[in-house]
Amino acid sequence: MNAAIDQSGKRPDSATRIETIDMHTGGEPVRIVTRGYPAIPGRTILEKRRFARDHLDAFRRLIMFEPRGHYDMYGVLPVEPDIAHADMAVLFIHNEGYSTMCGHATIALGRYALDQGLIKAGPDGMARLKLQCPCGLVEVGVAAAGPEKGRVSFVSVPAFAFALDRVVDVPGKGQIRLDIGYGGAFYAFLPAATFGLDVRRSRTKDLVEAASAVTAAVKAQVPLSHPDDADLAFLYGTILTDGGDGAGAPTANVCVFAADEVDRSPTGSGVTARLALMAARGSVGAGEWRRFESVTGSLFEGRIAATLTAGDFPAIRAEVAGRAYYTGSAVFTVEPDDPLAGGFLLR
Repeated sequence: MNAAIDQSGKRPDSATRIETIDMHTGGEPVRIVTRGYPAIPGRTILEKRRFARDHLDAFRRLIMFEPRGHYDMYGVLPVEPDIAHADMAVLFIHNEGYSTMCGHATIALGRYALDQGLIKAGPDGMARLKLQCPCGLVEVGVAAAGPEKGRVSFVSVPAFAFALDRVVDVPGKGQIRLDIGYGGAFYAFLPAATFGLDVRRSRTKDLVEAASAVTAAVKAQVPLSHPDDADLAFLYGTILTDGGDGAGAPTANVCVFAADEVDRSPTGSGVTARLALMAARGSVGAGEWRRFESVTGSLFEGRIAATLTAGDFPAIRAEVAGRAYYTGSAVFTVEPDDPLAGGFLLR
């Protein structure tokens, strides 16, 4: 029996001791596992993602769910890269499972990598991290000095408009027109005003209800595909916007993803996908910076860094920038007689 199979029966027990460093980007949590998580085998990062999902999911629940986490917790699992020139590889975890891309976590990882000495600043004051995510290689830049010190940006994998003006039937809400974009993960996009809502003023629960209804409808009615791998072809969530383009005042959006989880940040992969949709409509030019605002008022900046193709799709690479901050560190343990040791979620 090989090591990969040996890991498959492993579950948290009294010997478990998982260490983390916690951060936030725009208010969205990032729990980075630094020690104690079981090894995650696999030849490729997508194989590692599948293995963690199928054999080690109790550990995700342990550190994401209550009482150690909460419904909207988000985490990062460092793994061995399978791209030779990658500096680091990671899996992303949340309340439902395992994402393929996460911009807010990538921004936090850039600062973390610099502070941990995993990367060094060059003569220009910038430190650079080649980060392998499940969706592909992302290039991260961290300003280590100067007026922009602490600012982190990343250049995305190829992003594209999958569908424009697609009509879906949302039960209780009728025929709804929306766009679907890919920015490392697939999202449905539409203005919150479609439902008589305002991203900045409406109750979060109302925004979540509307976005979740759209997600369910799109999953049921729109088959997705990705030119690289079928594992990438799933709808991660829905992003409701204020209908703006971020050229003057910031454009606000709220991302509801996974199991009704609400992103406190402007959503890095969502900003990437929004820029791809804007490019497809001709409403943003290459190199033009746009600003994106979240429900917490936090801001990301984004621009088109390059144009290319992804399979048959015209595509872009987006550069997205923001800032991350430390919130603490933790060591998580398990007592054998704790009836709630495996975790739970309340909403």
